[in-house]
Amino acid sequence: MPATEESGDDALYVLTAVLLTPAQFPSVLGDDYPEACAALGLTPYTAGYGLVLGQDGRGARWTVVTDDVSLVAIAIATWDCGMEYDLSLNDRTVVASLPGWPLAVAVAAPGVPAPHDPEPDPALGDPVRPPLTPPDAERWGPAQRRLGADEIALQWAIWREQVASEVTFVAPGEKPHGGVRRVLDEVRGYLDTPPPLGRVRSAFAAGDARTLRADGPGWSMVARTDDIAFVLLDDEPGEVLPVGRGPELPGLLTALDELAVRPQ
Repeated sequence: MPATEESGDDALYVLTAVLLTPAQFPSVLGDDYPEACAALGLTPYTAGYGLVLGQDGRGARWTVVTDDVSLVAIAIATWDCGMEYDLSLNDRTVVASLPGWPLAVAVAAPGVPAPHDPEPDPALGDPVRPPLTPPDAERWGPAQRRLGADEIALQWAIWREQVASEVTFVAPGEKPHGGVRRVLDEVRGYLDTPPPLGRVRSAFAAGDARTLRADGPGWSMVARTDDIAFVLLDDEPGEVLPVGRGPELPGLLTALDELAVRPQ
């Protein structure tokens, strides 16, 4: 992907970009939109932001925040179609330039040094801020739990095939899983007391269904409005817990979809 209109060491060689909006934000940053914005020191404006990840002419990693959300959305959609798009930012739309990357990026800009975190320059008034870093893939925690939920949402069919079609929340003779029971109770509580913006999100799915994503303290849930749900917990590393339709899940998912934030 080409660089922005700057030249020399000040150029930003764009590698990728993501949206930071109430309906779409990097889940590694938080359970909801305000929390994700706070992780980057941003005000959670409803219109959202675009995050552009790239390298400068010295190879340093930078995350540039822009309020031109439409430009970033167009670039992402074009790239997803396998086409080229020159994402060039107007200085007037740049909200912040943050050292480091919050996400793992597998590519690097050609012709510049290997990606590395920039050194702060006190002479230029650079803030003493630790560089953004992607979560450690070797340890389980909130970021990894949310990334796991992302993967289930993206690969729903694969995960669904691993679960019996008639799965139930509680098998005969067994007690409900305490963690899953707590999650369902907390999700139901969202219907009475709306959670922070972006904590419940709804996205397109096959047919007339919607893919629902809900997060909360220590848990994530992914569901299809016409099917089952999966729950991940901070205190059960790597475990994916299915929740069958049963008598209560369909109505709960329908109500959550009405509450959820949807992409514009």
